Amino acid sequence: MHLNNPTKKGLAESSSLSRSMLYYRPRMPERDWALKIQIEETLHGHPSYGYRRVAQALAVNPKRTQRVMHLFGIKAFRRRGRRPAKARDSSKDAAPYQNLLLAIPFPASRGIAWVSDFTYLRFHDRFVYLATVMDLWSREVVGWSVLNAHTAQLTVTALIDALGRHGAPYCIHSDQGNEYRAKTYTGFAKQCGINVSMSRKASPWENGYQESFYSQFKVDLGDPNRFRGLAELTVALHHQILYYNNQRIHSRLKMPPSVYAQRQLTLQTS
Repeated sequence: MHLNNPTKKGLAESSSLSRSMLYYRPRMPERDWALKIQIEETLHGHPSYGYRRVAQALAVNPKRTQRVMHLFGIKAFRRRGRRPAKARDSSKDAAPYQNLLLAIPFPASRGIAWVSDFTYLRFHDRFVYLATVMDLWSREVVGWSVLNAHTAQLTVTALIDALGRHGAPYCIHSDQGNEYRAKTYTGFAKQCGINVSMSRKASPWENGYQESFYSQFKVDLGDPNRFRGLAELTVALHHQILYYNNQRIHSRLKMPPSVYAQRQLTLQTS
């Protein structure tokens, strides 16, 4: 859509949206972001706490705590199995890179903070791996890649795809998986002028944005085995990402991520 002089009224009429949607901003993003950081710090000391105990520890309303945890995909870390817990070596808990998301304010525009992760899909008699890069500001998937192995090539290719579309962000965040700790990945990010950020060990809630995305993405995709080959599956993944970015209403944004980004950019330049 191209407009010579895009007013909010004209933009609303051309997109069949109410004018109020153009002015929409998520409620209290800075306060929610601050509470998110407090919740993550609490869970780091008490990994099994649910939202009620987190709220009690922080002396915060439980409903608000639950809402913010859902907003940022934060879940308590519950260990599975019956093996006795091993003594933890605290010297190994330190991440090779700091979690920069704990130190920066809520992203006020695109290109500040990206988050990256990958998931696996059972495809006939093997696994296929999908890596994505998401802009935390708009929750838009800005880059992705698919391979039949989870190596540094998977994560680097997703980052290259994002850089080709949007340029370099201030930082990119991930967990401490080998695919992200690899020098191939971190070295490439640094060469592009990107600050590398990582979750602390055994703290999956610090990268919950992507995990929350994947859980719903797989539901929308459906059974991968209905596709005959990897090429057909890859095309389906491409269309599913386009659907997520441009059509699927995001619960936090109240609109698709790309629509939200366009509206906010219009507000900033008007």
